Amino acid sequence: MSDSVSLRGRRWFEALAGDAPLLPGGPASVLAADVPLGGEAVRAIAVVPDPHNRFPRARSGEIGLDEGWAIAARVREAAAVPGRPVLAIVDVPSQAYGRTEELLGLHLACAAAVDAYASARLDGHPVVALVVGNALSGAFLAHGYQANRVLALDDPGVSIHAMGKAAAARVTRRSVADLERLGETILPLAYDVRSFARLGLLHELISGVDADAPTAADVARVRERLAAAIADARSGPPDLAGRLASEDARRNRAASIRVREQLAREWN
Repeated sequence: MSDSVSLRGRRWFEALAGDAPLLPGGPASVLAADVPLGGEAVRAIAVVPDPHNRFPRARSGEIGLDEGWAIAARVREAAAVPGRPVLAIVDVPSQAYGRTEELLGLHLACAAAVDAYASARLDGHPVVALVVGNALSGAFLAHGYQANRVLALDDPGVSIHAMGKAAAARVTRRSVADLERLGETILPLAYDVRSFARLGLLHELISGVDADAPTAADVARVRERLAAAIADARSGPPDLAGRLASEDARRNRAASIRVREQLAREWN
């Protein structure tokens, strides 16, 4: 496996799962376990690299056909238990781009994952996402973005964005360096997680944790913050309106909020 392939998702899944057994079945790229957390069993799900994946485009942790359907199945299994929380551990570089994936309905597989997470959340299951590495493009939409609460490690290797830098550079006909310079002044173009947090979309940025080699104390701290996020999700409404209510959102997404308000008025 290439050195550029991130193993953070697997490391954090294993650290948080502890002795909880892996649930059998499904592709090797989708790990799931019912993890004791905050005095209850939480369904933890992670997408990880699999060098033997039958779809070459999904061997580095991308969300492909098998991954999308497997996530949906694991979430719906958990949602069959009343009130069971779901934890998405997120380190995904992108969806699996490829002609085979497009022909076989990658959009349907990703949509199935989105629908499973959203349905669980709206049915009263606390859904929490922990971003430990990359959360990019349609992969994050399918695995993590539907969470009631999104937490992220405060680490330079954590990035949340609609598109990877190289792809964004090609689409905009700019260099990666140009995009990085623009990100210094145009907040939504930045790739660092602290800039993303300023958009009001994160529930919490967890600092003081080694993202690559977490200690027992690091894991304990993250587990405590996840349990608190689950409790907070239970105390609030099941929709995602809170992402527009924070002070950061009101300040840095003011135009977006006004557009939404105008669309709502015209729609009604």
